[in-house]
Amino acid sequence: MDARRQRPRSGQRWWLHGLLLLLTALTTTIVGSRLAANFDANRPAFVIDEDLSFFLAIWDTPELLLAGLPFSLTLLTILLAHELGHFWACRFHRIDASLPYFLPAPTLIGTFGAFIQIRAPIFSRRELFDVGVAGPLAGFAFLLPALGVGLAYSKTVPGIAEQGDIVFGSPLLLWLAAKLVFPGVASADLYLHPVARAAWVGLLATALNLLPIGQLDGGHILYAFFGKQHRRLSQIFAVALAAIGAIFGWLGWILWAGFFLWTGLRHPPIVDESPVGAGRVRVATVALLILALSFTPVPVRGSVYL
Repeated sequence: MDARRQRPRSGQRWWLHGLLLLLTALTTTIVGSRLAANFDANRPAFVIDEDLSFFLAIWDTPELLLAGLPFSLTLLTILLAHELGHFWACRFHRIDASLPYFLPAPTLIGTFGAFIQIRAPIFSRRELFDVGVAGPLAGFAFLLPALGVGLAYSKTVPGIAEQGDIVFGSPLLLWLAAKLVFPGVASADLYLHPVARAAWVGLLATALNLLPIGQLDGGHILYAFFGKQHRRLSQIFAVALAAIGAIFGWLGWILWAGFFLWTGLRHPPIVDESPVGAGRVRVATVALLILALSFTPVPVRGSVYL
């Protein structure tokens, strides 16, 4: 452990991190501009045929991109906070890690997310727990005010949430917050502002990362508490995830569960098996609560998935 801490840190490829961030800002802003146009016109969030023609129009009228910045900047801030949570936890424990790599992509949210590369082994359960939990906690801390601001700018349009090519599910936190901001309004009548939609994406990413499976953030937390039982427990939770997908009729969770089981659920071993301590147990309880608030059995319905 001392040798690892004394080893010089690997150099950061600043140009690559910056380029990927800029490209992801562009792709998410393009998506955000269409979300904003649909929101202003009281059209469903995604109508694929019409959206494609709008994206082509951006080439002729690039100022349309300005309307996409609220969605883009909100989403990038949440993703960046999540990854920097991991990064600074690594720095605290003197573990070599890269800056975040963003992944631009032509998806319905404009990105495949972001990740950091941990370039040194993690030797203790406490370090593993801190690195694993720091990302979701940091992302959630930025997600909460974004959700509040987004709901404040949202509006009611009869039946709008059930229209369009994509119908979004409602995580428990969003459902509770909507009841406070829009008391008595049916969920189907609530039209989320693009800022709130970015917070929704953050909730989905948080729930996925906190699943106690494999080498997800939740899998790291699981290993920090249960050590060698991690693999068996991961298998159980992956099967449970597939069962949720089957019960609620959402193929996405079944595919994710199959991916986890197919790629293997092994975890790098930990040398220091010292218990994580009572304080981290309380933090783990908070992480479990965040998972419950962020998870939805059917994130999206329609002809196209995220």
